[in-house]
Amino acid sequence: MKVIFLQDVKGQGKKGEVKEVSEGYVRNFLFPKGLAKLASDGNLKTLEVQSASEQKRKEKEKEDANALAARLEAMIIVVKTKAGEGGKLFGAITSKQIAEALEAQGFKVDKRKLELEEPIRTLGVTEVLLKLHPEVKAKLKVQATEE
Repeated sequence: MKVIFLQDVKGQGKKGEVKEVSEGYVRNFLFPKGLAKLASDGNLKTLEVQSASEQKRKEKEKEDANALAARLEAMIIVVKTKAGEGGKLFGAITSKQIAEALEAQGFKVDKRKLELEEPIRTLGVTEVLLKLHPEVKAKLKVQATEE
């Protein structure tokens, strides 16, 4: 029996997949739990429309991420901190502080999206990668200045 999976089912199929499954498994497990529906012509058309709209949504997300990346790469994020002799910082600038500085400039960014290998410990400009989308990364310029 051909069915369309409504949710991921371990060992059988993923959401939106059309697959041939045994009739007993469908009637006794998949249908009662609402994990699948019959792959009729109407349901297949509905699935096509849904997957097309999902594809458009993903493309729009990627375009938005590219636009945001271009805006972020053009600016310099300034983080003020206390520093000692020779440009060494007291402490370090972490991804949390960079995210807060971005938020102060009107960009809501999750600190876990910042790819900072180790905290910034010296004055000056440092490049930090920001993952906006699985396929889009932006290079931020973070300038550490003395208070």
